[in-house]
Amino acid sequence: MRPSGRKTDQMRKVSFERNFSKHAEGSCLVKFGDTHVLCTASLEEKTPPWLRNSGKGWVTAEYGMLPRATGERMKREAATGKQGGRTQEIQRLIGRSLRAVVDLKELGERQITIDCDVIQADGGTRTASITGAWIALYDCLKWMESRNMIKVDRVLKDHIAAISCGIFASQPVIDLDYLEDSSAETDANFVMTGKGGIVEIQGTAEGTPFSEEEFTTLMHLAKNGIAELVELQKQTIA
Repeated sequence: MRPSGRKTDQMRKVSFERNFSKHAEGSCLVKFGDTHVLCTASLEEKTPPWLRNSGKGWVTAEYGMLPRATGERMKREAATGKQGGRTQEIQRLIGRSLRAVVDLKELGERQITIDCDVIQADGGTRTASITGAWIALYDCLKWMESRNMIKVDRVLKDHIAAISCGIFASQPVIDLDYLEDSSAETDANFVMTGKGGIVEIQGTAEGTPFSEEEFTTLMHLAKNGIAELVELQKQTIA
């Protein structure tokens, strides 16, 4: 029995609120249950130095948790003078995931930075960030299209979404909240496109190694969950 009472294949309630930020070219407040992340997309008419004069653009991401996103106040990483390893890992994952569905040549020599700020954390912050970041990116590209800068359907090749799965109390489950994630025997994050292409899989056994059969079950849960998330993205931008 899951602490939340959800079925093994039942995700938390997911919602997207577009245009949450007044000033950003694209923004989305994404909620996976009690995990809430604000994703904002900012456009710059320049590229990183290594892409200058290449004809290609760039999509990157930054990630952070607000001090009271969790049960106790965390120090801001800015106060320590450096980002933690977890933060760097997650923001690189978000950037890689988004670039997997963007034609950087069609974007032109511009950079879009997606900021994912966790307002409230209850497990799955990286998967919520990736899924909400796609909405923010889409709206940024629509903003550009309205100014005759690009064509969205040429730049954005597909949807991208992510979900966590794991083995909790000896059962494969989807979309782990904090209570489950903190005591899971195995936890994994799956990033996939709307067409079902695999972008990244992160899987770790916290104790007993998991079997190939268990991994196949987790993969099946993830594919169904991501298909549901992509459908919600389509409904949101319709």
